[in-house]
Amino acid sequence: MRVIGIDPGLRNLGWGVVDVAGSKITHVGNGVCKSSTGTLAERLLELHEQLTDVIRVHRPTTSAVEKTFVNKDGAGTLKLGQARGICLLVPAQAGLDVAEYAPNTIKKVVVGVGHADKKQVEHMVRMQLPGISFVGPDAVDALAIAMCHAHHSQFSGKLEAAVARAQGEV
Repeated sequence: MRVIGIDPGLRNLGWGVVDVAGSKITHVGNGVCKSSTGTLAERLLELHEQLTDVIRVHRPTTSAVEKTFVNKDGAGTLKLGQARGICLLVPAQAGLDVAEYAPNTIKKVVVGVGHADKKQVEHMVRMQLPGISFVGPDAVDALAIAMCHAHHSQFSGKLEAAVARAQGEV
């Protein structure tokens, strides 16, 4: 399985791609799609084109996006929501399933604590992907999202299958 994790942002949209084979996770690539200072529509188009290129080049088989939280600034939240729409649209256009995870869920899976800070997340991503070079903090977050999805994908359905076996349904 090849997972792309996407960290939404209007200026900097982080992406990280990992391969998953059993319990082994291997780094494939990471980066940041950047938008210029044009109109909102132009910036969204730039992000769409760049993320489309990333998916075309790396060919993930599934994707995951961080859920947006509400800021104090309503206008900023709306703009982030529009960038997040690009993060959901591009993988869907490529025929990928798109999972969504809350920031605390991602941190809990990667670090073990739901309220970990950015340094702790970076440290744990670096520990699980030794020798990695990060393009930037948004790429670190995107790799953490990909790792969270890899973890959830490994275990999804296993609990239900175990319960069904225990109840003699399988």
